[in-house]
Amino acid sequence: MKPALKYTLASLVLLLIAAVFVIMYRGSEDKLHEKTCAGLKVTIEGDHYFVTSDDVRKYLEDGYGPYMGQRLESMNLAKIEKILDKRSAILKSEAYTTPDGYLHINITQREPIVRFQKGDFGFYADERGFIFPLQRNYSSLVPVVDGSIPLTINQGFKGEPKDPKQKKWLGGIVEMINYMNESKIWAEDIVQISVIDRGELVLVPRYGKEKFYFGKPIDIEDKFDRIADYYKSIVPAKGKNYYSTVSVKFDGQIVCRQ
Repeated sequence: MKPALKYTLASLVLLLIAAVFVIMYRGSEDKLHEKTCAGLKVTIEGDHYFVTSDDVRKYLEDGYGPYMGQRLESMNLAKIEKILDKRSAILKSEAYTTPDGYLHINITQREPIVRFQKGDFGFYADERGFIFPLQRNYSSLVPVVDGSIPLTINQGFKGEPKDPKQKKWLGGIVEMINYMNESKIWAEDIVQISVIDRGELVLVPRYGKEKFYFGKPIDIEDKFDRIADYYKSIVPAKGKNYYSTVSVKFDGQIVCRQ
């Protein structure tokens, strides 16, 4: 067989194979276009249980409407994500469909680091200083700050404080909690954080009768260093429970009172 004829036959075979693949692809694409939603699969990330699969279904029913039986190609995935992202305990959602007919929802929950309690009214804040309400499904085991909290927050509020001074104070609390968590020792040792006048803090340790007057949440590391110095130098000299209050609110000072 002549080389030119062999080349022509090979080219025809390749074109035939390509045509078969195109037909198969178009057929599968047409079938995909005809696919309807057969079910919902929800994946929830994080160690908390603020949001459940049933919650997600309810959010979709209330905000999106019927989705079962809807053609996959016509589903408004951006709208679904927008509906879910409005929920206070959801940091981010991702919606997508698969050829088997399922709508998939991946949920990333907010991670609170501190809880504020103003009487019967409480709320969380995450490491970015984003405030969101307590959730009915689950209570997170995080440090609690109570007392005269200088944040003007209404029930159901989510977001950051509008007032610059309040936002700065909240940022100081977040910095303090993060420092305590990173040190591990302080996260274990401090069991109560209360707010007194002008947004100043009082820390109560797990052991001993001392109350540490911390002042405002600024100069965090330096103040904890002075609390550590109190335990290293003053307690061995005076004995445990000798003092009832220890103030580290003033720069470079440890003021102890019986």
